[in-house]
Amino acid sequence: MRRLLLLLTLFFTFSTIATAKTPSGQVENVKLNIKDNEMAITFLGISEGEATLIQGPNAENILVNTGGMSTALELEEWLDLYNVKKLKALILTNDISEDSINQLMKLVSKYKIKEIITTPKRKRQLVTHPLPADLTVTNWNAGTKTSILPEVSAIVQYAGDNQNEGLDFMLEFFNHRIFLMSSYSERAEKVLLNKNLEDVNIFKLPNYAMEDTLSKSLIHSLNPEISILFAGAEQLPNADILDDLHEAWSEIYYTKKHGTITIKFTETKYEVITIPIYEE
Repeated sequence: MRRLLLLLTLFFTFSTIATAKTPSGQVENVKLNIKDNEMAITFLGISEGEATLIQGPNAENILVNTGGMSTALELEEWLDLYNVKKLKALILTNDISEDSINQLMKLVSKYKIKEIITTPKRKRQLVTHPLPADLTVTNWNAGTKTSILPEVSAIVQYAGDNQNEGLDFMLEFFNHRIFLMSSYSERAEKVLLNKNLEDVNIFKLPNYAMEDTLSKSLIHSLNPEISILFAGAEQLPNADILDDLHEAWSEIYYTKKHGTITIKFTETKYEVITIPIYEE
């Protein structure tokens, strides 16, 4: 039986445009007050691409992806809103365009990033560029298991470098399981279907849940309590995938509708906090 979720929605008295841009200067900082044996994961409501913030106690922060080419300012405003001054690491799950390297290095400098984690192919791409001497580039392979924050382990389920493939990894925090999926190739799905991935608490879908992104079999295998869909530019999630998620009794959060979504975990439960988007 699924646990009773504590669903909290924070409503702020601000107005912003329908794309999920930060209400800079109009909203007080979000204070999650993360204590020992707690963590939070935030799916940032940027208007293009994906960016996910993982936070532990003692102001330890890890960023997964950096959004789109046009969202650098949005990303920084959201990080400021969550009081992020420094990032322990940056995880890049998908392809890195040559045009984005300079933007990436600005983030490295501003947030004092000491490690970038990605796939072997993308590591080779990165190290061909001039990098700060104190920056480490690490590649994760399928099967890699490592502690990234206190009590938080990342276990790589799939690491692909072909088209429509990237890093797919599970975060484990006590009995909580958070699956961040980026790949949507036929090969990746076959591998994932043969793994012990059932009863996921939080599932971040790949590629904005577009058509042919993932099958009904994989959704029912994961059996997610909550599903997170990032908003694609002028794209709507595939209706069949949404139906499959509903059949699996998954609660769906969509950044274009719900804005930024934070999930805070203790040892035994979690709560969902949203910063909604309002049209002018």
